Amino acid sequence: MCFAPMLFSSAYVQAADVEVMNAKLESTDEGYRVFVSFSFELGSDLKNAINEGIPVSFTAEVEINRPRWYWFDEKTIRSSQTVRIQYDLWRRQYTAAVNGGLKQNFASLEEAMALVWRPRRWLVADKKALNPSATYNVAVRLKLDSNQLSKPMLITSFSNSDWRLASEWKRFTFKADDK
Repeated sequence: MCFAPMLFSSAYVQAADVEVMNAKLESTDEGYRVFVSFSFELGSDLKNAINEGIPVSFTAEVEINRPRWYWFDEKTIRSSQTVRIQYDLWRRQYTAAVNGGLKQNFASLEEAMALVWRPRRWLVADKKALNPSATYNVAVRLKLDSNQLSKPMLITSFSNSDWRLASEWKRFTFKADDK
């Protein structure tokens, strides 16, 4: 009976190993782009699974809310970017695809993981989506997306802390441009 808290606490420690290093929202001509970087180490079981050809997906999420004093915060924008990493056993190279798009090939797992650790600035909102001069609360996080795992791997992920990678929400404020 005293083992249960230890099991849950070790899973929580592993899940907290993903850290949001930098996060900011930038205004561009196309709209608002998020710049973020994450820091974490892949566990040995997760590395082994990837090296055996099992596809693994990491999802970065962004939420932008406008605070209101008279009611709940206005949920303005929700955006996510998923990077799927897989090892091609025949060609002996890693492939990565962002949001199911064109696959890119990499010689090493570290090169492929760079798309997860430092996602390219992705467009989360067009210029008209945010009110000029309004202040917004922005939250960013990363998680290993277990929803995209096969059923046998999903069962494995429940019992192995290597498969429960997730960061806490990193929160900051942003003032929209007057442009």
